Amino acid sequence: MNDAENISTVNDETASFSVPRVPKLTRTRMRAALIVAIAADVLQWWFGPFGWAGADQVIDIVAMICTCWLLGFHPLLLPTALLEFFPIVDLLPTWTGCVLLVIARRKKQQASVEEPKPAIVNPPALLEGPGETGKDGNSHHGAA
Repeated sequence: MNDAENISTVNDETASFSVPRVPKLTRTRMRAALIVAIAADVLQWWFGPFGWAGADQVIDIVAMICTCWLLGFHPLLLPTALLEFFPIVDLLPTWTGCVLLVIARRKKQQASVEEPKPAIVNPPALLEGPGETGKDGNSHHGAA
């Protein structure tokens, strides 16, 4: 294997570690992510601060995976998942708040990335320049 093939192999391997694709934010994805977040918070309230051993952690892991799948990974999800491992803090609606923040940031991000729509949809034909011929083949320069 020559040096060029080695570089190509390294570039292919590093490309696989790129930032994961963020799915397009749709109403269905937003609603589903909010349902997951609210369900996680309600279940944690139901189990209470001294819930079944490990149940709160399982709820957090499932909420994190589902939210990442629906909205794409966002750095705000990490502190939320970590905060949920502390007793009493998991009684706060942290998943719901985090999902609302991620949705707001994704909306802002997608609004700035989308292609701007043209102001003039059907622009009029341009005027002919000097010395150019029209459709009839005649020069209109100087003609009145």
